[in-house]
Amino acid sequence: MELNVLEETKTRMVVELKGEDHTFCNFLKKELWNDDKVKVSTYAMNHPSIGIPRLILETSGKAPREALQDAAKRLSKNIEAFKKASEKEI
Repeated sequence: MELNVLEETKTRMVVELKGEDHTFCNFLKKELWNDDKVKVSTYAMNHPSIGIPRLILETSGKAPREALQDAAKRLSKNIEAFKKASEKEI
């Protein structure tokens, strides 16, 4: 994945997620909503199969970059827990 910050202010961030698709973008978007400081979390793609997704994030009382990093850490932790659980069950 390649991140390209297109816009960043104290409360808003727009980031291209080159190399990603709807699956990852939906995971990230939904995880961002778990942060009560996140006011907007969505993404858009100009073309469903060849477009580069753009994540749009708006916050209140927290820097958007910090919210994004926190969400990435939570996702990573959840994925590791799922991996360990699946290894025990299989």
